[in-house]
Amino acid sequence: MAHNEPSGRPGSRTLTGVPSPRLSIRDLNRTLLARQLLLTRVTRPALEVIEHLVGLQAQVPLSPYVGLWSRIDAFEPSDLANLLLERQVVRMALMRSTIHLVSTEDALALRPVVQPVLDWELFRNRTYSVHLEGVDLDPVLDLGRALVHEQPRSLGELREAMAARWPDRDATTLAYTIRNLLPTVQVTPRGVWGARGKARLTTIEGWVGRSPSTDPSPDAAILRYLVAFGPASVADMQAWSRLSGLREAVERLRPQLTTYLDDRGLELFDVPDWLLAEADVPAPVRFLPDYDNVLLSHADRGRIVPEPLRRIVGGRIGRPAFLVDGFLGGFWRLDRAGRGRGAGAATVLRVEPLARLTGPEHEAVEREATSLAAFLAPDEPRRVELVEPG
Repeated sequence: MAHNEPSGRPGSRTLTGVPSPRLSIRDLNRTLLARQLLLTRVTRPALEVIEHLVGLQAQVPLSPYVGLWSRIDAFEPSDLANLLLERQVVRMALMRSTIHLVSTEDALALRPVVQPVLDWELFRNRTYSVHLEGVDLDPVLDLGRALVHEQPRSLGELREAMAARWPDRDATTLAYTIRNLLPTVQVTPRGVWGARGKARLTTIEGWVGRSPSTDPSPDAAILRYLVAFGPASVADMQAWSRLSGLREAVERLRPQLTTYLDDRGLELFDVPDWLLAEADVPAPVRFLPDYDNVLLSHADRGRIVPEPLRRIVGGRIGRPAFLVDGFLGGFWRLDRAGRGRGAGAATVLRVEPLARLTGPEHEAVEREATSLAAFLAPDEPRRVELVEPG
């Protein structure tokens, strides 16, 4: 897995010579934004940014485009679409058993690391586990592999094939077994800007001609996580990956790591000599796609979700969101023209702040939203609608 350094982090510093210095919430916030390339847009290639971030969550096919637009200066959709078509990046179930867009190199390296997460989902989640009791999975996987190598298949198509072969078994579970136990990727045109395609699967070997690593050690992934999301606790690392039992790996890595304390005295780990952004560095408004990892990759989300808003936000944390002063400021959605609208209707980017914005914040949010609307709907009539909270 590549190890790329974040760049362009204004106002950063190092804390040296002080054992376990304490970091405030704002220290952690600005450092997270810097490492996530959300303080200043960078001019780095899209592939390099994807690897630095250890991938982008991608359940919604076009979400990675928004994630990269917010991080890369003058980002063009073709920059990512071409990487998908050239098979330099792939869409694959990885961290938290969710679909991530990652470089092919990272897909090959990360899949054996997170395989226990996909195993847990099958064998300990009763949605599936009750249907697998007494099932010999080898024939299921052999048939699944043959089917997806013959041609990429959707889960629905795999379910039909499983039902025909094993009519007395739960076909949905058998199809999901193929998805989780074989190293499958979603093939193009799924995820390609301007193209439409169902989620169809084949193995990564069939797609790129290479087999995944056989090394399940999480050590390299932990270090990569810290570069992009640290400083962080063991619980944070586990929230990002959904791997359990990472304490042992962190203790093994401890001689290579720096430690800090947060405001509550919780021990945080980091890669040595990485700069920490100052708490008072200005943070611009940034718009994020559905399920952006910056919002989902810590057990304690206080560094990105302000304490007063945590109960209000609740399960909405996966919605497309925007940041104000570095913290979650609200949510947004794009309502396309033509969906139940009359002729000549505009595409609307609707912005819903969680708290009343100041005048300058309102202007900054509206300006960034206007740019995002132009990116998402360049050839359509469009407008921004900012709905202040009551």
